Amino acid sequence: MGYRVVVVGATGNVGREMLNILHERQFPLDDIAAVASPRSTGNVIDFGDSGRELKVKNIEHFDWAGWDIALFAAGSAVSKEYAPKAAAAGCTVIDNSSLYRMDPDVPLIVPEVNAHAIDGYTKRNIIANPNCSTAQLVVALKPLHDRAKIKRVVVATYQSVSGAGKSGMDELFEQSRNIFVGDANEPTFFTKQIAFNVIPHIDVFLDDGSTKEEWKMVVETKKILDPKIKLTATCVRVPVFVGHSEAVNIEFEDEISAEEAQNILREAPGVMLVDKREDGGYVTPVEAVGEYATYISRVREDPTVDNGLSLWCVSDNLRKGAALNAVQIAELLGRRHLQKAA
Repeated sequence: MGYRVVVVGATGNVGREMLNILHERQFPLDDIAAVASPRSTGNVIDFGDSGRELKVKNIEHFDWAGWDIALFAAGSAVSKEYAPKAAAAGCTVIDNSSLYRMDPDVPLIVPEVNAHAIDGYTKRNIIANPNCSTAQLVVALKPLHDRAKIKRVVVATYQSVSGAGKSGMDELFEQSRNIFVGDANEPTFFTKQIAFNVIPHIDVFLDDGSTKEEWKMVVETKKILDPKIKLTATCVRVPVFVGHSEAVNIEFEDEISAEEAQNILREAPGVMLVDKREDGGYVTPVEAVGEYATYISRVREDPTVDNGLSLWCVSDNLRKGAALNAVQIAELLGRRHLQKAA
């Protein structure tokens, strides 16, 4: 006996990746529904490489009764309108938008980090998926925090355009092509040229000069990992199609060497340590595309602070940063609470 699962926003980048991963991981399904906005209704999309095609259903007319889990990947506005309806009908919502992440009655889950927190989902029948840049960061931090207790984190992100959706990917492609052939390349989606450039601006600016993306990393890390951790972030959009990277500097309460940190990370769930101190002995975003792991490289001691380490962290943002984490939450929910699958 398996689950009846709905993917909302099934025609978008993350929605399609959710369908791919549900198939890849052989999630125990009795039924699968692809749901999207009225303009996509009737379109046909692939259920991974299973050979099965799904006809897209109109979210405005979808009946949530009898469905077990809904994976939402359609943005905050859609989640605000339809997630409560699905939850009220008995369909547990796993929401990829930012809408519910800081709601005290909604658990914010990265299964390798705070699986126990999922037990609070019954308050609203909704579970939140964290921001893409937060998800890979806390997977890297958790095992080190358990050993030496993190005091402070300074992180600079190098975030791919897929984090901004299809429009961001299209703009990078179009601008790159236009530059090569000498055509105009004025930005229409990003605030400045993204091709052959970097933009230190993701999401809206806040009163203190930070951006909302940076704020998300701070508050979400505290909620998922430890409210006592101090974190500051600078989030940068880079001309990479898929894969987020992070340069992370960590200050610990207790002494920890680079060698010990490497040994811990080598055994940590969800982490793949690739850290050879030689040319090419590290992972870049291109190599992480399509992979499940959060890759850690360049682990080294920081001599400028007591008990300091620096490291490089790379992950496929459409996977661990979004779709994979959502499916892992669904797997955790099934094991821990729903227990329908044999």
